[in-house]
Amino acid sequence: MGDDANTRLERILGVPLAADAVRQWPQSGELIRGRARIAEVESHFVGLRLAVGRRHTCGDTLIVEWSNDYGDGRIFRNVSVAELRDGAAVRVTDYWGEPFTAPDWRRELGERLDMPSGGVWPASDELTAS
Repeated sequence: MGDDANTRLERILGVPLAADAVRQWPQSGELIRGRARIAEVESHFVGLRLAVGRRHTCGDTLIVEWSNDYGDGRIFRNVSVAELRDGAAVRVTDYWGEPFTAPDWRRELGERLDMPSGGVWPASDELTAS
C-alpha cells in the first residue's frame, strides 16, 4: 500500500479497505459501516498525528500496533485488528484507552454496536481479578 491510500485506516493497516468494510469501536459502542463513512469520520480528526509500530499477520487476520496524538500532546497507544478477505480489510476493531460516549456529530454516521453481556467485550461486572 503506497501513499495513495485514501484513508488513515488504510495507511495504518497497510492494506485497502473493502467498500463494505465495517469499523468497530467497543470503547464508544459504535460501528461505522462502509469505506466512505469511515473516511468521513476520519475527516473530522484535523491535526491527528500517528505512527505505526508493528504489523502482525496471521492468516486472514492482521494486528497493528500504533500510536497517535489528536493535537493536544496526549499520546494514545492503540491496537487495530483487521479481518481480511482477498487482501482487503472487511472488519476492523480498534482498541484504545477507556470507554467514552460517542460525540453527537457521529450519531448520524454510525450505528449502535451491540455489546451483549458475555460477548467479545465483557461488561465490567464480568471482569475478575487475576
